[in-house]
Amino acid sequence: MAVYVWMLRLGRLCARSPGVLGARAVLSRGWQEARWQGVRPLSSREVDGTAPLPVGGCSYIQGHTGLHLINKTVGQCLDATVQKIPDREALVVLHENVRLTFAQLKEEVDKAASGLLSIGLCKGDRLGMWGPNSYAWVLMQLASAQAGIILVSVNPAYQARELEYALKKVGCKALVFPKQFKTQQYYNILKQICPELEKAQPGALKSQRLPDLTTVILVDASLPGTLLLDDVIAAGNTEQHLAHLQHTQKFLSCHDPINIQFTSMPKELRMVLPTPLYHCLGSVGGTMVSMTHGITLILPSPSFDGKKALEAISRERGSFLYGTPTMFVDILNQPDFSSYDISAMLGGVIAGSPAPPELIRAIINKLNMKELVVAYGTTENSPVTFMNFAEDTVQEKAESVGRVMPHTEAQIVNTETGTLTKLNTPGELWIRGYCVMLGYWGDPQKTVEAVGQDKWYRTGDIATMDEKGFCKIVGRSKDMIIRGGENIYPAELEDFFHTHPKVQEVQVVGVKDKRLGEEICACIRLKKGEKTTAEEIKAFCKGKIAHFKIPRYIVFVTEYPLTVSGKIQKFKLREQMEQHLNL
Repeated sequence: MAVYVWMLRLGRLCARSPGVLGARAVLSRGWQEARWQGVRPLSSREVDGTAPLPVGGCSYIQGHTGLHLINKTVGQCLDATVQKIPDREALVVLHENVRLTFAQLKEEVDKAASGLLSIGLCKGDRLGMWGPNSYAWVLMQLASAQAGIILVSVNPAYQARELEYALKKVGCKALVFPKQFKTQQYYNILKQICPELEKAQPGALKSQRLPDLTTVILVDASLPGTLLLDDVIAAGNTEQHLAHLQHTQKFLSCHDPINIQFTSMPKELRMVLPTPLYHCLGSVGGTMVSMTHGITLILPSPSFDGKKALEAISRERGSFLYGTPTMFVDILNQPDFSSYDISAMLGGVIAGSPAPPELIRAIINKLNMKELVVAYGTTENSPVTFMNFAEDTVQEKAESVGRVMPHTEAQIVNTETGTLTKLNTPGELWIRGYCVMLGYWGDPQKTVEAVGQDKWYRTGDIATMDEKGFCKIVGRSKDMIIRGGENIYPAELEDFFHTHPKVQEVQVVGVKDKRLGEEICACIRLKKGEKTTAEEIKAFCKGKIAHFKIPRYIVFVTEYPLTVSGKIQKFKLREQMEQHLNL
């Protein structure tokens, strides 16, 4: 994957380097990462310490290219780390009592990769990982890359309809998941769309609705029609199958796709990662960076839990913390916050949605994260294109998303004229560089719309750039809602609500929320003579769409604000709803 290396404890922080039903799967490259010599501060001869500046008074900037990108696969990067620090802790999963060194992790990854090949998976096949943060998630992420298999990151909250779309969209051949997590009965959900599973031979599934899916692997249980993950790993632990793995690796390249997603020393460092692994921030900024640079990766809980994150920081002497603004708010507001030892904290990354200045200051002061940085990117850019330096001022961190990453170009374009905007003038942010995705899986038309022949990726975000190269996101040209770091597509929800027998028309908008950044508001116009309640609408959603997509606000309306040509003005509708809800 295209990886940006976030090494935060270095005097200055140097960056190295569909949802469903309408959202699209994003295909990332094989791993090209920037060389970091010995994980130590760089001398002035090795890197240009000055920040890149815009060119010619226009909103165009290019990141430094002095440090060359090197071509390595994920497996080669892990091998190199094992050679350097085999006995350092690589992975700590507190809720599963898992603790492995880099050498131990590599041994398990090799067996798992060999096992996947032994059951008939081949280079280029798609393997879905569906479940919360866990040891199995990291193992499958690394093992699939080791074998040239493309990992598909499936949201653990998906219900049957969403799961079917994701698996069919990318043609998943295998699916890995636990029996259940909280109220999610994964096996039973899959049976809703794949009733043939119960009577199928393990590894030989033939499903009418999921014709590509042949192999179902359970992490923690033996159920009809499935293979047990432990058995798959054990099958790979033979001389013959390990030799097959070594042969397969000879034909792998860092330019091969390894992940589809729906749209960082001189001392031992420990990264606490409460963000979900099915998101780029977790899988790339977390797993990939830690495995390359010898940082211990700590998963505090299967899904986000502010208290568990604090416990991990205290108990494991965490150095860095990744999270969305919502996660940081929850961590800071734990009632027993002052009882935890945070003395080992150094910094971290906040990303996913806008962060107010007050929150940035609170994180730096209360969590002792002096080297906190704000990052911006998209899944299509795997995942960061702008980021602060650690020593940027609090004001610079609060009012911008930092400066462009190395080996990356950025420009802000007037969408009406197609020309570059002047500095401090809003326009659409475009990105070009090795970080840009290969494309949307199975959707060449959408790929061409997003990434032109000139290789510029159109983000759809409205931004400005100042004289120092700081970028500020001022809005979105698309209607996507970002709720606590989760990307939610209104069109998907609108299509879903139209399946309700009493709904005539619906428009979904994001309204401001102090904790989550945005909340979902469904503005529903009922069919003539029909009556219902907000509670009944929410009950209709449960079990059909992921919990985070269920609107917090249901408002019944009789009309929508329209343009002269009859188009709905969503920005006005949002304003009306915020006034109506006293937000």
